[in-house]
Amino acid sequence: MGKNKVEVKIAGKDYAIVGAESEEYIQKVGLYIDRKMNEVMRSNNKLSTSMAAVLTAMNVADDYFKCHESESLLKKELKKLQEEFSGLKEEKKKVSEENSVISSNNSNLQLELAKREAELREVRNSLDKATRPVNR
Repeated sequence: MGKNKVEVKIAGKDYAIVGAESEEYIQKVGLYIDRKMNEVMRSNNKLSTSMAAVLTAMNVADDYFKCHESESLLKKELKKLQEEFSGLKEEKKKVSEENSVISSNNSNLQLELAKREAELREVRNSLDKATRPVNR
């Protein structure tokens, strides 16, 4: 992998940075550090450049650790949600299977009901015929 040499300005000084990342990325990182360093130096204009650099490094490390902790918490939450989702998928599968069985039973019961209603009509018709007065 090739190395890129990039000029960046941090706290008013030019630095030649060599890295495997793209020029745009190195510039972005340099700009971030420059902004952080300027924030530190604005908050206390009596700081030496080296002291401002140390405080900037502390602030950047603080940002890093907070992001890392947040990432860990998000990964745990993601894993929990994935497990919950997996459980819900399994539950959906079971409910779908139960629904299929119930639907089949319902169809069978509807057929049975239709047969019984037809039989009942036949019995009523037979009763009606049997109980009608005979016309002579």
